[in-house]
Amino acid sequence: MKKTGILYIVPTPIGNLADMTFRAIEVLKNVALIGAEDTRTSAKLLSHYQIKTPMISYHKFNERSRVEKILDKLKNGEDVAIISDAGTPGISDPASIIIKAAIENNIKVETLPGATAFIPALVSSGLGSERFYFAGFLPQKKSEKENLLKELINFKDTLIFYEAPHRLHKFLSNLKEAFGNRKIVIARELSKLYETLYRTTIDEVLENPEMITLKGEFVIIVEGAQEKEYSNAELTEMLKAELGKGKSKKEAIKKVMGKTGVSKNRIYDLALKL
Repeated sequence: MKKTGILYIVPTPIGNLADMTFRAIEVLKNVALIGAEDTRTSAKLLSHYQIKTPMISYHKFNERSRVEKILDKLKNGEDVAIISDAGTPGISDPASIIIKAAIENNIKVETLPGATAFIPALVSSGLGSERFYFAGFLPQKKSEKENLLKELINFKDTLIFYEAPHRLHKFLSNLKEAFGNRKIVIARELSKLYETLYRTTIDEVLENPEMITLKGEFVIIVEGAQEKEYSNAELTEMLKAELGKGKSKKEAIKKVMGKTGVSKNRIYDLALKL
């Protein structure tokens, strides 16, 4: 059986060209072909590191037609590298289609460690980094966006989003509507000369939009849901309200649990006293 090539997923700098790894340069010099999200953008990087490997473009408008060409090379035993305009391919960009196609054809996929925007933003934010949820870009469709934010309301993990500068304030308005006010860190121009981290709140930015320079790429780190302390009196009133709507005791307990995140045993004990 003929040996297939390897599909290399190669991270590229998110701003500072010096963030390219030695291994990434070596791989790009030695593969037969490089699939680039935008060949004009990538040409500057390849020129900087004197990489003369042929390139073809792939993006969301032509990717499926490029998949066959890339697969043919790989099936022929030649190695191919995939790069994006910045960061690690496959994260919030169309490279995932090529990766899935390679796996379906039993072709080895090897992803190199390297630059990505959200990890430096998360670590520098000072918000919890033990557990986090990467949400990327919010869906454009209103119903899908609302459903996603609804799912994330009670997540205690730190949330990570990407957003374009011209949509930032609309994005924060959507967060405010879903989450209320929370601590956020807005990171822009990471690894570049004008790298800035705004450690602030949703309300503060919405009230003072001029505080943010709307240029560059944005990563928004959002504080996870904070557990509110409920007194027994508050919980009892909530139970009474649910019972007043005609719900059974069991249904009322379940509803209050869902709203507050308080343990079932505590709510059950209060319900017994009613």
